[in-house]
Amino acid sequence: MSAGLILFAHGARDERWAEPFERLRDKVAAARPGAHVRLAFLEIMRPDLGAAVTELVSLGCNAVQIAPVFLGQGGHVRRDLPELVRAVGAQHRGVTLILTQAVGEDERVLDAIAAVCLAGLPA
Repeated sequence: MSAGLILFAHGARDERWAEPFERLRDKVAAARPGAHVRLAFLEIMRPDLGAAVTELVSLGCNAVQIAPVFLGQGGHVRRDLPELVRAVGAQHRGVTLILTQAVGEDERVLDAIAAVCLAGLPA
């Protein structure tokens, strides 16, 4: 079974907004050589979720994990994304789509952000 990973982010009008997500994608791909890692965006930027899943399926992936790169489980992650996943799943019936929680819900992510925020403060 070949699996792929989609890092799913919001999207923005300013192309530079995607730069940290591109670096994250590159870090994840480097940590798992040979893994199929892609970015997808909710709005404005491309590719969208459907296009990213279609690309991974064309590479032979029959399971795709979708990791929302959001700090919290707001409306986009709770409502919009599950609807998108259902719609994309209907177009790719033989593919297993696995939606994880928003990365910001993980304590390791919060610990890393806290460390960065505290780095400039005197001890």
